[in-house]
Amino acid sequence: MSQIDTRALTYTVDEVAELLKISRASAYAAVRSGALPSVRLGRRWLVPRARLAQFLNGEAA
Repeated sequence: MSQIDTRALTYTVDEVAELLKISRASAYAAVRSGALPSVRLGRRWLVPRARLAQFLNGEAA
């Protein structure tokens, strides 16, 4: 298990998968479907920490 900086402004999809204890494939599927709030920068998908917190609290984006 890697060290994830919980103070980071964004997380990679792999980091989110590790934080949520879900598979990498499930995390990418959630990003692609729009279920997990994310932004695309070039070829990378990033999940903003604040939007992830809202998502987990059941708040609308």
